[in-house]
Amino acid sequence: MNLLFTNFRLPSLTGSALSILAIGFSLFSASAFGHTIEGGDANFVQAIDGPAPMPFMYLGAKHMVTGYDHLLFLVGVIFFLYRPKHVVQYVTLFAIGHSITLLLGVLADLQVNAYIIDAIIGLSIVYKAFENMDGFKRLLGFELNTRIAVFVFGLFHGLGLATKLQEFDLSPNGLVTNIISFNIGVEIGQILALSAVFIALSVWRTSGSYLRHAFATNTALMTGGFMLAGLQLSAFFLQPPI
Repeated sequence: MNLLFTNFRLPSLTGSALSILAIGFSLFSASAFGHTIEGGDANFVQAIDGPAPMPFMYLGAKHMVTGYDHLLFLVGVIFFLYRPKHVVQYVTLFAIGHSITLLLGVLADLQVNAYIIDAIIGLSIVYKAFENMDGFKRLLGFELNTRIAVFVFGLFHGLGLATKLQEFDLSPNGLVTNIISFNIGVEIGQILALSAVFIALSVWRTSGSYLRHAFATNTALMTGGFMLAGLQLSAFFLQPPI
């Protein structure tokens, strides 16, 4: 799945690499500390009293499509996957992982620090980009089991989703139905977003620039992951004491 680079010379950041890096730098904007459920969506979530499967499915899909941290990780996961069946395998492992902790986190009221979880999510992007650059084998002399890593990081991504919902005082009436619906919506959003990404990557692979700029693109992806993790850790250490 990985590309073995013959050297570590960093090519110029062009095309898709610049696009990914631009996404990373945009994280310093107003939404720098992570995507949240806010505005009208937040008011709706807090006002619900009873089962509302369709609205929660919509919210889940919207949250995933706008969840740049989850999407950047998945871009790294599928970057060197050429066959749809392999994409399905890895994305399914990720989906199982984040479904477990999303449901457990909300329904069992599993309390975790949102900043730490989001920092780990940022580092998951760093991990996948570094693996795509063949960094583990070339620099450290070993390779991690990618399938296990994707599943484990899926667990952390699910906790990240759970912390967003835990910010609200959710009514216990219809809670199970609503959280399951939200999770289904997340999967729908994930499928839609990744389908678009996979098509774009497939088109890009038809040109010679794909392999030429693969290292630079994953460098940009890693940069975005480090930025996300750094922002979240900064917020964690600067938060006022309880």
